[in-house]
Amino acid sequence: MRLDKFLKVSRLIKRRTVAKDVSEQGRVLINGKESKPSSNVKIGDEITVQFGQKLVTVRVEKLVETTRKDEAAGMYTLLREEPIARSNGLDW
Repeated sequence: MRLDKFLKVSRLIKRRTVAKDVSEQGRVLINGKESKPSSNVKIGDEITVQFGQKLVTVRVEKLVETTRKDEAAGMYTLLREEPIARSNGLDW
């Protein structure tokens, strides 16, 4: 399954166009490698997404073409959610 579609169907990102834009900006990694929207996602892959000032890492558990909102979280397991350290030392 394409990365942008997985992010949308799993509801990690609500819209596929936003998932595509985030991937093109280099804010999504699959198994530690920067990934394009068309990158292939497989079961067992670890996906890291930068949301503003935090990183969210999940493991892909299953791939389905469509899913209901209450079942979407079953497509992945949350591994880590961590703040991004600011490099300039300022807290604003």
